Amino acid sequence: MTAAQDIRTKVGAIAIGRNEGERLRACLESLVRDLDHVVYVDSGSSDNSLAVAQALGVDAVQLDTRGGFTAARARNAGFRRLQQLAPNVKFVQFVDGDCEVIGGWMRAGLAFLNSKPQAAVVCGRRRETHPHLNVYHRLTEMEWETLAGETHSCGGDALFRRDAFEEVGGYRETLIAGEEPELCTRLRKNGWKIWRLDSEMTYHDIRMSTFRQWWRRTVRGGHAYAEVAALHGSLTERHRWRKLVSIWFWALLPFIAFAVWPFTGGASLIATALAYVLLIAKTSASRMRRHRDPWASALLYSTACVLAKWPQTLGSLQYSWNRLRGSRTQLIEYSQHAIGTPSKQGHRTRV
Repeated sequence: MTAAQDIRTKVGAIAIGRNEGERLRACLESLVRDLDHVVYVDSGSSDNSLAVAQALGVDAVQLDTRGGFTAARARNAGFRRLQQLAPNVKFVQFVDGDCEVIGGWMRAGLAFLNSKPQAAVVCGRRRETHPHLNVYHRLTEMEWETLAGETHSCGGDALFRRDAFEEVGGYRETLIAGEEPELCTRLRKNGWKIWRLDSEMTYHDIRMSTFRQWWRRTVRGGHAYAEVAALHGSLTERHRWRKLVSIWFWALLPFIAFAVWPFTGGASLIATALAYVLLIAKTSASRMRRHRDPWASALLYSTACVLAKWPQTLGSLQYSWNRLRGSRTQLIEYSQHAIGTPSKQGHRTRV
């Protein structure tokens, strides 16, 4: 059996989306190119997403509105459908509908999982489709630049060993974000390993152009930090609480400085400003050392990381408040759900 035949018989794919427009077409075309079994799960789209999937011969599942929409719920629904369609599939590629799988990734991911029996999931490098379109696309591209090797978690695009996924019961459907690290935490507790390869995996089109979008996305990230920490904040997962404490400290520091200002004669404000300068400088130096970024790019990234402390704190407080009230936060969306292509899209840049 050739490598291509091995991929077609052993790997199935699940794509999820909501009003992804032409991004979904590119996503599904990149999957049916290599795979026989592809499932698309739609979360209440008002565009022609279902028609696009059906025209490409992709099995489509439409979620009902009961229970709300989450990526975790959609992925689990897709997995159940894939089990029905292809019970002999051993590996499952999950991909978001705003992403396109790069040719050669399936072969690289499958070869790695075949060589590492303890690996439950493997992911590669996600790239922004248009990283130089604006500052938000550039920051997202830098966010994807993670180091290869054994890691704590994967992202939304990843190749899973089916047995491992079933063993832990799949995604936790109530999470509005952070469902991948939460799932990977349970996998690691069961003795499985998570790996990231230095291989091109997907192109992603975040389609972000406003500060409001960036803010909402970052609020969602803070909500995810708090919820996953609450679920898995044990001694073995203390890094989650350290992350939260760091977010809260830097976000609340200016308020503390203003509170003690009458007693310090302004010294607290100067000290706080210097602390932020040092934090940005330290983060920039770390970025340049680990990723070999030019200083301007590292400075941009580190400044954004510091600014993110406030919306992240807001998201974590939102989760805590809703938990106290016994309610659940609804889906926080930030993308521009446009059917067409943005007028300033430009050309794909592979970096």
